[in-house]
Amino acid sequence: MRTPITRKLLLVLVIIALLGAALWYWKKPTHKVLATAAIPVRVVQVAREDVPKYLTGIGTVQSLQSVTVRPQIDGVLAKLAVSEGQWVKQGDLLASIDDRAIRASLDQARAQLGQSQAQLQVAGVNLKRYKDLSTDNGVSRQTLDQQQALVDQLKATMQGDQAAIAAAQVQLSYTQIRSPVTGRVGIRTVDEGNFLRVTDAQGLFTVTQIDPIAVEFALPQQSLPTLLALVHGNQPAQVKAFVDGDSDNGTLLGEGRLSLIDNQVSATTGTIRAKAQFANGQQKLWPGQLVNISVQSELLRGALVVPPQVVQRGVDNHYVYRVKGNSVESVPVKVVYQDSTLTVISGVTAGDTLVSDGQSRLKPGSEVDVVKQEQPAVADSAVEPQP
Repeated sequence: MRTPITRKLLLVLVIIALLGAALWYWKKPTHKVLATAAIPVRVVQVAREDVPKYLTGIGTVQSLQSVTVRPQIDGVLAKLAVSEGQWVKQGDLLASIDDRAIRASLDQARAQLGQSQAQLQVAGVNLKRYKDLSTDNGVSRQTLDQQQALVDQLKATMQGDQAAIAAAQVQLSYTQIRSPVTGRVGIRTVDEGNFLRVTDAQGLFTVTQIDPIAVEFALPQQSLPTLLALVHGNQPAQVKAFVDGDSDNGTLLGEGRLSLIDNQVSATTGTIRAKAQFANGQQKLWPGQLVNISVQSELLRGALVVPPQVVQRGVDNHYVYRVKGNSVESVPVKVVYQDSTLTVISGVTAGDTLVSDGQSRLKPGSEVDVVKQEQPAVADSAVEPQP
């Protein structure tokens, strides 16, 4: 029969044996080496292209000439010769004002001129007769001087009558309102039969020039040296106008040329205003419309171009992963220019293979597995010949 001390000794031995077995299993050498799996990545080749640089901003379309048509005399609007939205040329008749009173004044001035001419003719004949008689003292010197003064007075009266006729003709011309510019008629504010006054600020309607047209926009003051160089260059800088986006995803409305920049920088916004002129034969640009503007400032010839996702942002600089054999290396680069579709860099050479997807799992020296790009299937649109 076993004593309690014997049982306790056996239990201690069992525990010591288990601990030794566990320690041996933990520290036993292993001969199984885990192979490191290559990281799948996508790559692109560094390309060399000519890349235009752009200054971008938001602009407002403005008419080169927009005229509010107002009367220059008081009178009843007798006729509207154009309709709303009609295209007119410079000099076309727009409206007519009742001219009967002015024509009556013109006829009266002409009659007064005829009377003055008749009086002057009689006075001139008498003056000639008095001069002939004065040679042998047939009339006094005083009579001759009075007749000369009468002739001079009638000449002045006739000049006043001529001026009255000219003034009446000017007033009569104001009854025919003609277009001062070539453009499009806006919405009218007055109907036929209304009495018009010169003091009316609203006017009849506006005539706005549509083609050509201008776009005014603002750029940061840091762009001033570039804008000055573009304005004074041999060729005007190209300007593009877009709507619903920029040059990458917007709708192109027109291409114009940079025409001028403002003479001062705005102290409140720190921007400089500029203006470009566009040919607008298709009327895609409309006065008051907001558009996105791209001004081509420079052409980078033979630039090293990669997609934007290739370049990674580090703590101090930008870098890319370049494939070297089956692994990658980190190469610091400098971003020269960037937009939403491409990035121009320096620090690599044309033809280098750079990682474009999968950089988050990489570090210098990582082994990579280049995943080939799948070519999109091309639908066969050819029609098989009929037998």
